[in-house]
Amino acid sequence: MSGVTADVIVVGGGVIGLTTALELTRRGHRVRVRSRDAARDTTSAVAGALWWPYRIEPEALAGDWALETLAVYEELATAPEETGVRMVAGLHGGERLSGLGPWARRLTGAREVPEGLRVTLPLIDMPVHLAWLQERLVRSGGVLERGTVQDFAEAAALAPVVVNCTGLGARALVPDLGVRPVRGQLVVVENPGIEEWFTRADPASSTTTYFFPQPDGLVLGGTAEVDEYGTGADPRTAEEIVARCARVRPEIAGARVTGHRVGLRPSRDAGVRLEAGTLPGGGRLVHNYGHGGAGVTVAWGCARAAAALVG
Repeated sequence: MSGVTADVIVVGGGVIGLTTALELTRRGHRVRVRSRDAARDTTSAVAGALWWPYRIEPEALAGDWALETLAVYEELATAPEETGVRMVAGLHGGERLSGLGPWARRLTGAREVPEGLRVTLPLIDMPVHLAWLQERLVRSGGVLERGTVQDFAEAAALAPVVVNCTGLGARALVPDLGVRPVRGQLVVVENPGIEEWFTRADPASSTTTYFFPQPDGLVLGGTAEVDEYGTGADPRTAEEIVARCARVRPEIAGARVTGHRVGLRPSRDAGVRLEAGTLPGGGRLVHNYGHGGAGVTVAWGCARAAAALVG
């Protein structure tokens, strides 16, 4: 680390941290990213990663952040093997445009059908996309390093501006007790030939039934268990996920299971925190955390807002 000069240190190396860091380099800042985990080991890498502003507050801002991000993904989808971003058609079961926020009126090609809302959206292969973000960041002069930050004073000793993209880690680092995990469990099966994604939320429970065709298989989900920290896959939950998806597409019932994934979404009671403050000693601190399960959906919009706060 010695000898490395930076204007900004971004703490956190998931999709929010990496996207914010890349946006900062594009604006001419010298950036270093410090992350406890390798990108492939972050919650971002586990995400099913369909673009959709689901369960994220504040709704008015989140819609704009999501649409900004959508425009970027539409461009990245022209090179899917490189960026991991593809435009894929699918169905939001039971959904209607009237039940969504104002952002939904700006979706192009969304069509209501008896079963729900049909629309083509970005579906992201997160390991590929995270690797692309890292490669672009390094190519732009950014520095990636593994390590923890015990407090903001430690980070401020490395750069005059600190950007906090620690996700669930913000609970202890800030500290912000409004940050809490929302556990999500997924099952990966061999794809029996399904080319379109599907989602359907159950308002009466913490479950959402969905399947996403990814290059490495069909990703089935899911759960949303608040304040649950367990990262081991529960066999009974996995069976229930497969059964729910198979009720929509029966061929899923016979698909061979190839893996299980569990991630802790970094939710925040008060919604996304995106604001600037001053550190002891005069440094600048910018917070960008609390995105829950919608980090992929709002990553670029929030990155641009955070970069503007850096100045």
